[in-house]
Amino acid sequence: MINRLISMALANRLLTLVLVLALTGGGVYSVLKVPIDSFPDVTPSMVQIYTSSPGLSPVDVETQVSYPIEISMYGLPGLDRVQSTSIFGLSRVSVYFEDGTDIYFARRLVMERLAAAREEIPDGLGDPQLGPITSGLGQVFLYEIRNEEGAKHSLMERRTAQDWIAKPMLRTVPGVTGVLSIGGQQKQYQVRLDQNAMVARDITVADVRSAIVANNRNVGASFINRGGEEYVVRGYGWIDPGKQGLQDIRRIQVKRGANGEPVHLDDIAEVGYGPSIRRGTLVANGEESVGGYVLKLIGSNTQQVLAAIEERVTSIQAALPDGMTLKPFYS
Repeated sequence: MINRLISMALANRLLTLVLVLALTGGGVYSVLKVPIDSFPDVTPSMVQIYTSSPGLSPVDVETQVSYPIEISMYGLPGLDRVQSTSIFGLSRVSVYFEDGTDIYFARRLVMERLAAAREEIPDGLGDPQLGPITSGLGQVFLYEIRNEEGAKHSLMERRTAQDWIAKPMLRTVPGVTGVLSIGGQQKQYQVRLDQNAMVARDITVADVRSAIVANNRNVGASFINRGGEEYVVRGYGWIDPGKQGLQDIRRIQVKRGANGEPVHLDDIAEVGYGPSIRRGTLVANGEESVGGYVLKLIGSNTQQVLAAIEERVTSIQAALPDGMTLKPFYS
């Protein structure tokens, strides 16, 4: 048998050469394109649903949020099982499908059922959202936003740079499906109410909330014609960012007093910047810090994604404020 193959190859040298070159080219192409990971991804086909319900106890999250979502998922084609985790203020429902199920088909099925699940969740208890299209091995790049030597940027300033500079720029990298922030202090406009001042003026928390909402919106008013030209008319009411925004909030009129005088927000509250409530932190070299981790898209080539991320990091370094730097610690 082997002698016959050798004889055929010698008798058809040109054909043999073409076949060898084709096989060699195919092998080289496969080596360059094959996904390379530290570990083989054996994660099952799974779609996760997250619902944020701030302030809700685990028992209430389970009965009011997780359970309606679980029930709505049963009966899906190719469904294997449904599991949920309910913790303080957060519901996570994992919908598992049979091996080989296309992840995009599975997500479409889950999204269709979520419409019915939302109707069963009481108003104000959260809006279910699908998790990123990734797997258990999708965390491919972790980094820290740190101060350069001599710089003294606060945790709030570094978290702001992470959320508004590093995170959006990393989201544009091909193959990246999500970027999550860790640590630091998330910046908020905070209105700290004075209870005595509110009682004296007969003002409730609902009054304050309604006033802030009503004074933080833009209104469209169509357009007017003048001299053959159209002028767009709009009412600008959004609260401006930065220190001007603080002043805008302070001057919001909540109601009128007993003598008709306007009662502004700064008459009954202290307005300023402050951090949101935290339930976790990032510690680097024994000090609290700010960072994030990047999730890659299912099926994407990890080596190519990491190369694109490292290239984008150069642009992020240039965009960060002076004294800040992005330091990778896992890739």
